[in-house]
Amino acid sequence: MLRRLHHTQPESFAFTPENQKWAEAQIAKYPEGRQASAVIPILWRAQEQEGWITRPIIETVAKMLGMADIRVLEVVTFYFMFQMQPVGSVAHFQVCGTLSCLICGAEDLIAVCREKIAPNPHELSADGKFSWEEVECLGACSNAPMAQIGKDYYEDLTAERFAEIIDEFAAGKVPTPGPQNGRYASEPITGLTSLKIPEAERVAENASRELARVLGDTNMRITDGRGTGRPSGGNPDAAPESAPRRAAEEAKPASEPTEPKAPQEAMADAAAPGDGPELLKAAREGHADDLKRIKGVGPKLETLLNQIGVFHFDQIAAWTDNDVAWIDGQLNFKGRVEREGWIEQARKLAAE
Repeated sequence: MLRRLHHTQPESFAFTPENQKWAEAQIAKYPEGRQASAVIPILWRAQEQEGWITRPIIETVAKMLGMADIRVLEVVTFYFMFQMQPVGSVAHFQVCGTLSCLICGAEDLIAVCREKIAPNPHELSADGKFSWEEVECLGACSNAPMAQIGKDYYEDLTAERFAEIIDEFAAGKVPTPGPQNGRYASEPITGLTSLKIPEAERVAENASRELARVLGDTNMRITDGRGTGRPSGGNPDAAPESAPRRAAEEAKPASEPTEPKAPQEAMADAAAPGDGPELLKAAREGHADDLKRIKGVGPKLETLLNQIGVFHFDQIAAWTDNDVAWIDGQLNFKGRVEREGWIEQARKLAAE
């Protein structure tokens, strides 16, 4: 495929302050004279910020790395992960069209793209929110058919589910990535026959899907001129947040918490009787229970629970309905505690 710079180009490009700081940190990883080694991650971060690679981005990155513009252009044109034309402001859908996906229904997914987004690949939807393309094998053959949206894989798709995902993005929601048919990962569709995990050690989702759910992050991670969208003081290596996530957050009432509060704040909120569960400033005798033994609690959730003052099974086992509602508000996981039976599991674990 012939890949050239798009005929319409912006006049300039500049990293946001946070992204500039991140880019400088990547360059610093390499010895003097080897800064060009950072070209791919820095180009990727620029694409996350702007949505696609423009001429000003190429010129800016070349200057930062001491490279000739043509050398950076060579990288961009070689790797198809770099978009060389404007993409949807909310999401760009990459549908795998290689053998496994093709025989499992990729053509149906492409038909959905043509109907709901635009008739042709790389063509923006009427509202400018979406674009799509067919790509070569993305390596998720056992979960065919699948599509990549930003950094995330949506697998085991049907035309109906794929259409729903597009509608969810359009509504500002964040569809959970991974298998869409109830599979845990890429095990046989009929279920495991070996390497089975004991019930007490199972978690609700595989690690990648669990992390996506915990972060509530979106897949495109494009900014719209208001910065990266990451909370101040966040991990500088974390990816920027995208338009759907921000839209969903801004639509919430101001009183609804979107991040867990610091332990001191949380304990102050729970001070009134019936307002919240028993919280601790630290684990008893310096030893916290392994909350990951509760099905549905992964490493990230365990960290969040510890941050608000929950360290032990007996704390969770004692939760009332009011306590559960309070926890739901702190973790922004409405209904999850009851759905996955945290309290019942914690009682059994505490009894051990």
